[in-house]
Amino acid sequence: MKKYRMPRLSLGWQIIIGLVLGIIFGVIFYHNKTAITAMQNLGTIFISLIQMIVLPIVVSCLTVGIANMGDIHKLGRIGGKTLIYFEIMTTFAIALGLIVGNITHPGTFINIHDLHGSDISKYMATAKSSSHTGLWDTLMGIIPTNFFASLSAGDMMPIIFFSVFFGLGTAAIGERGQIIIDFLQAVSEVMFKVTNWVMKFAPIGVFGLIGMTIAEMGLSALAPLGLFVLITYLTMAFFIVVILGIVCKIFKIKYWPLMRVIKDEFLIAFSTASSEATLPRLVSKMEKYGVSQAIVSFVIPTGYTFNLDGSAIYQSLAALFLAQAYGIHLTITHQITLLLVLMITSKGMAGVPGASFVVLLATVSTIGVPMSGLTFIAGIDRFVDMARTSVNVVGNSVATIVIGKSEGEFDEEKNKQYLADFNG
Repeated sequence: MKKYRMPRLSLGWQIIIGLVLGIIFGVIFYHNKTAITAMQNLGTIFISLIQMIVLPIVVSCLTVGIANMGDIHKLGRIGGKTLIYFEIMTTFAIALGLIVGNITHPGTFINIHDLHGSDISKYMATAKSSSHTGLWDTLMGIIPTNFFASLSAGDMMPIIFFSVFFGLGTAAIGERGQIIIDFLQAVSEVMFKVTNWVMKFAPIGVFGLIGMTIAEMGLSALAPLGLFVLITYLTMAFFIVVILGIVCKIFKIKYWPLMRVIKDEFLIAFSTASSEATLPRLVSKMEKYGVSQAIVSFVIPTGYTFNLDGSAIYQSLAALFLAQAYGIHLTITHQITLLLVLMITSKGMAGVPGASFVVLLATVSTIGVPMSGLTFIAGIDRFVDMARTSVNVVGNSVATIVIGKSEGEFDEEKNKQYLADFNG
C-alpha cells in the first residue's frame, strides 16, 4: 500500500503564514501586556539565535576566503572596488529619495500639530554618544584594540578588519597555515548546518516580532502617516526593480532568477527588520550562486555596514517630509548639502543600533527641522524599517555578484547548475 506524504510548505510560505498570524494576533491582543511580552520573547529568541551564529560564520568564511586568495594587492583592489560601488549606489539611493520627495510633497498633506509624538530617548542617547563621529573616528573605530571585545560587542567592522589580516597572515606562512584553513573551513560548515536548524524557528520568530509590533502600536499608528509610508514603500520598490534592475542589465546578471533565489531572505528581512537574520543564508546562497568564497565573505558583511540603500532612501525622504510638514522651503543648494551630509553621516553611524533614525537625528538640524519633529515619525519607524532592511538585502546580493563578475570570480557553469537545481 502506497504511503502519501503531506506536501511540505517551503520556508517562504511558513514565514508568510507567521507574518499573517502575527498581524492577526497583534490586532486581537492590542495593548495586552502579557501577550506582548510572550510575542516579544519569541522574537528575541530568534534574533538571539541568529546573532549566535553570524560572527563565527563571518570570521571563519572571511579568514578562509582571504587565506585562499593570499594576495594583498588583489585584496586592496577588491576592497577599493567594493567601497566605490557602495558609495555610488548609496548616493543614487539618497538622490532618489530627494527626487521623489520633491515630486510627491508628502509633508504638505500633514498637519504636524495633529500628530502624536513617540518616545525617542533611546535614539537621542545613541546620537549623543555618536555626535563626534567624523571620518577619522570612523576609520579609527575599524581597528580593534581587542578582537575578543569586538566579538563580544558584535562590532562588525573591527571583526572584518582582524579577519582579513588573520587570513593574509595564514596565507603568508604557507603549508603550516593549512591546519588553520582546514579548521576554519570545518567551523563554517558546522555553522551553516546550525543555520539550517535555526531557520526552522524563523516563522515563529517572525510571528512574535510582527505580533509584538502591531500589539504595541496598533494599525492606527499607520493611519496619519499612511501616505508617507506608502510613498516610501513605492520608492524602495522602484529602487529594487528599476535601479538594481539596470545594474543587473549592465553586468549581465539574471535579475528575476536572482530574486527567486533570495525570496526567502527578502521575506525574513521584511518580517524581522533585521539584516543579521539573513546574513548566514545569504553567504551560503551567493557562494552556491557562483561567486567565489573570498568575494562573498568580504562583500556581504561589509555591505551591512556601508551599503544600506534602503536606509539611504528613507533618510532623504524623511528629512524632506519633515521639512515640508514644518513649512521649511529647501533650495537646491540646501538639498545638495543634505545629500552630502547624509553621505557622510550614514557611513559614520552605520554600526549603531537604530542607525537610520540616529542618522536622521544628526541630519535634520542642518536643515532647520526641530528635533521634536522626529517624535512624530518614530511610531512608524518599525514599519518602514521592514522595507528598508529588505532593500539592503537585495542591494548587497547584487553588489556581491557585481564585484565577483568584475574580478572574473564568477563561475557561470556553477551558476547555471545552481539555478537549474533551484528551479527544479
